[in-house]
Amino acid sequence: MTAPLAGSRRPPIMVLVLVAAFVMLVGALLIGSFTKPEYPPYDVTVPTPAPIGDSLVGPATYTLDASSTELWRRFSFGRNAVVDSGPWDIAFRRFHLITGLGGGIMDLGVVPFDSVATVPSDGYLPNQTANDTTNPGVGKWYEYSMLSHLLTSKHHVYAVRTPGGKYVKLEFVAYYCRGVGQACITFRYAYQGDGSRRVK
Repeated sequence: MTAPLAGSRRPPIMVLVLVAAFVMLVGALLIGSFTKPEYPPYDVTVPTPAPIGDSLVGPATYTLDASSTELWRRFSFGRNAVVDSGPWDIAFRRFHLITGLGGGIMDLGVVPFDSVATVPSDGYLPNQTANDTTNPGVGKWYEYSMLSHLLTSKHHVYAVRTPGGKYVKLEFVAYYCRGVGQACITFRYAYQGDGSRRVK
């Protein structure tokens, strides 16, 4: 009885499984990169800044274009709009978020937005440096899919203390919209203009 030739031996099953998994992963990545996503049905909100005063606003939904890689898109809760001048509370650039000087954010976790009636009095994190690209209270508010290459909200609720000492609850809804595509952020919020922490 002759021994089988060394070159005729089959590769181990584990190697075949790993090769098949690798081929499937590459195929999924290629399909995801060539597939055009269906964007959520949001349109960029037309900015109409107007003083809110001491009233409770919300829940309100707002969509803004944050697609610039250089310019921050500033938002004022006290004026309920994107603003180009004057005081602002938070600013967006792509998937980054910072607060105005003196403001802070804290993560309340995965809780129903409507269940948050009062936000905490302390624990808010400011931007760490003047050149911060993301406030540490928010961090990565999104999840990234390697298969679809899309960002989706983790649906955490965040409490915001504005530079003016007012309080907000905030949730990210989407990172895409019609007309702009990616880096078009939709969020919902409730803003308390009287300085109390009641946001419902």
